[in-house]
Amino acid sequence: MNQAESSIQSLSLGPMQAEGVLSLGPASARPDGAPARPDAAALLDERDEWLAFSQPVTGAQGERWASSVAFEGMHCAACAGTIEQTLRAVPGVLEAEVSAAGQRGRVVWDERLTRPSRWMSALQGTGYRALPAHDPLAGEQRQADTRRMLWRLGVAGLCMMQVMMYAAPAYFTAPGEIEPDIIHLLRWAQWVLSLPVLLFSCQPFLRGAWRDVRRRQVSMDLPVALGMGITFVVSSLGTFEPEGLFGHEVYFDSLTMFVFFLLGGRWLELRLRDRAAGALEALMHRLPDSVERRGADGQWTRVVVRRVRVGDVLRVLPGEGFPADGELTAGATTVDEALLTGESRPVPRAVGDAVIAGSHNLSEAVQMRVRQVGAQTRYAQVVALMQQAAVSKPPIAQLADRLAKPFLIVVLLAAGAACAWWWPQDPAHALMIAVAILVVTCPCALSLATPAAMLASAGALARRGILTRRLQAIEVLAAVDTVVFDKTGTLTRDAFALRQLTLRSGVTREQALALAAALARHSLHPVSRALVGAAQAADLRLPPARAVRETAGHGLQGEVEVAGQFRHVWLGSAAFCGGVTPSDAGPVSHLADEDGPIARFEFDEDLRADAPAAVAALRAAGLRVQLLSGDQVQAAQRIAALAGIDEALGGCSPGDKLRHLQALQGTGARIAMVGDGLNDGPGLAAAQVSFAFGQAVPLAQAQADFVVLGGQLTAIADARLQAVHTLTIVKQNLAWALVYNAAGVPLAMLGWMPAWAAGLGMAASSLLVVLNALRLSGARALEGV
Repeated sequence: MNQAESSIQSLSLGPMQAEGVLSLGPASARPDGAPARPDAAALLDERDEWLAFSQPVTGAQGERWASSVAFEGMHCAACAGTIEQTLRAVPGVLEAEVSAAGQRGRVVWDERLTRPSRWMSALQGTGYRALPAHDPLAGEQRQADTRRMLWRLGVAGLCMMQVMMYAAPAYFTAPGEIEPDIIHLLRWAQWVLSLPVLLFSCQPFLRGAWRDVRRRQVSMDLPVALGMGITFVVSSLGTFEPEGLFGHEVYFDSLTMFVFFLLGGRWLELRLRDRAAGALEALMHRLPDSVERRGADGQWTRVVVRRVRVGDVLRVLPGEGFPADGELTAGATTVDEALLTGESRPVPRAVGDAVIAGSHNLSEAVQMRVRQVGAQTRYAQVVALMQQAAVSKPPIAQLADRLAKPFLIVVLLAAGAACAWWWPQDPAHALMIAVAILVVTCPCALSLATPAAMLASAGALARRGILTRRLQAIEVLAAVDTVVFDKTGTLTRDAFALRQLTLRSGVTREQALALAAALARHSLHPVSRALVGAAQAADLRLPPARAVRETAGHGLQGEVEVAGQFRHVWLGSAAFCGGVTPSDAGPVSHLADEDGPIARFEFDEDLRADAPAAVAALRAAGLRVQLLSGDQVQAAQRIAALAGIDEALGGCSPGDKLRHLQALQGTGARIAMVGDGLNDGPGLAAAQVSFAFGQAVPLAQAQADFVVLGGQLTAIADARLQAVHTLTIVKQNLAWALVYNAAGVPLAMLGWMPAWAAGLGMAASSLLVVLNALRLSGARALEGV
């Protein structure tokens, strides 16, 4: 089987519902860059295939798609810049954003002008490879690359030790103590042992440099490969012509040492990056490849997840993942939902209970009926949010990426200038000084300083049920001094219970409840859900409703069929319904029509059990805590007192909340807003950083910087503490990267840093940054470590 055919067969089961995500790499390309097999490209160009790793762009009417892609062959910020430029040059690609730290990207494209295979194929000539982010082949390929790198590292290490053995006599003897013939023989031995290092271990750097030369671009591989080439050539000339210009010394030991250090550092860095992004990787591959489905004849047949449809009955065995959202129809089990809801303990599920895609069946075989599949599942929305965070770039990281290529050009010029300065004194020494400059300088540490820490922190938060939409929000959260809570569904529980119903004369309880639920079913507000739940519990038939509109923070209005005719009905606050007397009794919703009030619904509202502890933790951290609510002042103040909040404002419309936040910001306050993600849109957008809270909120609509999946308010305090530690790590990383580069270049130019030390310093610089960032990945980061 040739390489092109092998590439065509690299089909994989993506975690949403795709069974055939094709990986297009250099192996499947002709020299002119076109796909080797038209049918291979066509696989990715089918809508069902790109849906596995793409989401429609909001407001683009289904014509623009945002695809999540993983990249192979990336090593630095300059690599990310090259990939972005290449993709943006493809007609039909509107945006391309690539994260060097996460080695992932987001590509926005217009299906009228291009297809995934086209912009993926555009990378074939650059030496990089694009894979759908959901493709398990990406993980397999990464493991294969790691094994190859280990082989290269082992060869470099073995040869380095042997070369050092033959180079040692020259360091430990005085001039003239060893016969020239013996010295010449030792040099030849070093030359022979350096060949495997150059021809095998150095291949990643040499290929990358050749790619840069062909494309007239620059990445970290170019100066490193130049350094390796110069060192080998100078040492070879010293070996072949001992009496020549470069014959007084050879540097094979330096060559093998810094190749070994660079490969070792790159291998460890890749391993550490994978650990830092472990939460995303673990989440993206939680769906099974196949599942048992009951056929029309009652027989069970195993089918790929892609073929599952709404209404199907599936059998999920112990140890398998649930492939879709649905409800159990037979059996009882315990389920692991930790990565999806933040609930660390297994939860029991019985007949009639809901199960979510991506959760794992732990104990017994069960049957489920499918309610949501693919992109409509909560699992798919969680993955989309985490992918968005993985490719987002904080402003300081964007600056580092922009400076990466100019920095490397300056390095090349500095190496040339230093070589010219030292050349009259000793040409060989001048070239080795240039090599040291080429090798020691490292923009990677600077470009990784912020995103590596942010990614590690986002992964740690995700494991605690807190999704990060934008990485830069972590930096902003660390500087917050005021936290403003919404009340309903945030400080209080999502589930309300209808306590009392006051009716207009002549209207029955069933009529009022059915009328209200007909409007309420068009809203996700906790009060609306309570009304719909009460109507369902009473087994009421809901009348048709049309032209229903929701005014955030006020209520719903629309036309509902009453006695065969559609009448305009309002449901919401007293002011919204007009002519209704306000009530001071907790959460209240009013129902009215053109003739006036129809009914008043009063609900029981309970404070979340952990609200006082969460507020106390925030206040202990020196934060100011406030409560804003659309409910009456007395109800807001009652909940605030129970939670331990001193400042509470009631009767606030969304506009009132916005003006209050703006007034606080006018005094210099830096605000974190915690709301339900839907009715607090203006406030969430106005605050410096925002949390959408509540499990009932569709994640795609929760336009906030953080989304709290579980029901724990203490997650807000945890996230803030994590952000503070993250900012500390970022500052440490930036300080190290700046000090290292500021000190390394002058030392190399002065000739005080040998090439092997330069290689060690370059490898250690990036490695130290990633290691430091990895401190944020564990749970101990939240405890002050």
